[in-house]
Amino acid sequence: MTNVTVLDGGFATQLSVHVGKSIDGDPLWSARFNATDPNAVFRTHLDFLEAGAEAIMTNTYQASIEGYVEHLHLTEDTSLNLIKSTVRVAQMARNHFLAKGLTNEQRSVPLLVASIGPYGAHLHDGSEYTGRYAADVCADTIQKWHRPRIDACLEAGVDVLGIETIPCKMEAEALLDMLCDEYPTVRFWISFQCKDNQHLANGELFADTVNSLWAKARSRRAKNLLALGVNCVHPQIVTPLFRSVNEKKLPAVRIPLIVYPNSGEVYTVEDGWQGREDCVPLEHYVPQWIDLGARFIGGCCRTYARDIQRIKQTVINHASNSNHCQ
Repeated sequence: MTNVTVLDGGFATQLSVHVGKSIDGDPLWSARFNATDPNAVFRTHLDFLEAGAEAIMTNTYQASIEGYVEHLHLTEDTSLNLIKSTVRVAQMARNHFLAKGLTNEQRSVPLLVASIGPYGAHLHDGSEYTGRYAADVCADTIQKWHRPRIDACLEAGVDVLGIETIPCKMEAEALLDMLCDEYPTVRFWISFQCKDNQHLANGELFADTVNSLWAKARSRRAKNLLALGVNCVHPQIVTPLFRSVNEKKLPAVRIPLIVYPNSGEVYTVEDGWQGREDCVPLEHYVPQWIDLGARFIGGCCRTYARDIQRIKQTVINHASNSNHCQ
């Protein structure tokens, strides 16, 4: 047994295997396929489960009422129902996987995690990678925007909320306050978008933000915050970010961290994803991340089910080696 939960990988990346095309640049991104090809969504979840993922995230990152109303011409009610049905597709995939029988290494039921992307994602202007809206939008607006999707995912039945790709401290604090006050029994994590090995996308120091949020949750005696960390970042910046938080802390007081980075490829609007041949496989970083307190590890953009399979094996090997050293 390990104390690390292996997450799934880049949903849109693996989904492209089933739909036969790249879906980058679509204002709804992979969320369009919740309406147009739910079977491909189902098969993508199953790919990750069969690769060893112990948690799968719903295909709701880019799903919002505003996005579905504008780009699919749905009503508010049908938009919320589509989000709920998307959760149920993930449930069906998990049930299908479990029904095929468990091996000795797969006794636990995989977690179902609602992907809750940032406010900036629905703007489709790249602001989830800058956080520039933090200066113009108040915490109350952020909470009101997130609440319907969170409620829909919870009503449909998820185990955890994955608050992800958050670019600014303001949005993270608004969500932390809301979840601790209004949803005290709902487990969640918050992972950030960072622009370098020290700062969030919006410029705040990663270490200061993480320490502040963890202290705030503890001061409220909140038990539902599972981890803090990063996703959708270059893997090379993860270790220094994690060192800035936990390196000087005793193991007993280290903050549990989460990481699911990109492959290491670089994306531009003009050229798409470039540099696959130069990427260091993610599993090479995994031992150092675990040693710095990572408790959830997976992949984001440009990571496939095969990448998750290698991460899973590395996690198992690391746990085995650690046990032999004790």
